[in-house]
Amino acid sequence: MSKVLIVEDEVKIAQLLTDYLVQSNLETVMVHDGNAVLELVHNQYFDIILLDLMLPGKDGITLCKEIRQFSAVPIIMVTARVDEIDRLIGLELGADDYICKPFSPREVVARVKAVLRRTQSQTQSLDKSDTIKSTPKVVELDQDKYQARVFGIPVELTAIEFNLLQILAKEPGRIYSRSQLMNHVYHDHRVVSERTIDSHIKKLRKKLNDIKPDMELVQSVYSVGYKLEI
Repeated sequence: MSKVLIVEDEVKIAQLLTDYLVQSNLETVMVHDGNAVLELVHNQYFDIILLDLMLPGKDGITLCKEIRQFSAVPIIMVTARVDEIDRLIGLELGADDYICKPFSPREVVARVKAVLRRTQSQTQSLDKSDTIKSTPKVVELDQDKYQARVFGIPVELTAIEFNLLQILAKEPGRIYSRSQLMNHVYHDHRVVSERTIDSHIKKLRKKLNDIKPDMELVQSVYSVGYKLEI
């Protein structure tokens, strides 16, 4: 049974979500204060987190950023702030999806299940310690731990950056369009702007360049997309 952490300061909403998730055979834990979240995530295993943006104590964006420093657990941001900047900020920090208030509890259950299916499918698609065989000494990826090594050096990546690198590394030299990358990373086909992909690629490229400044591994192909060059 998958375990969901619900981080929501409005107790009635949290209880409503709990009721619907439990009916769908999901285990839940509720927390209503942002200051209590990190310790909980450190000490318990969760398959996914529903994280409200506006919280007492630490806000959702801060928490998402801090969780991503030590965990790749899927995170769905829940927000009443619907402008594109907030959505982009949340996804750039490593959130896997977002839901806007007011929402249907059934929609939340559907989104949770979609993200769980996606992450579980990605895990099953690779061996427990999967190394990209075409580039054994350049890019090494451990899907279960969401850990990456480039030229043998560990590199800290968000979940989306990890997935992008995994896609590019499977076929070095192949050019992927932005829409292809979006379809690979966001399997539920939600609407994500090309600017979001550009932002993730920019951050991924910087992290790789910090390891190998004299070699641009992720390259832009003008008006086409991106590729990994070894």
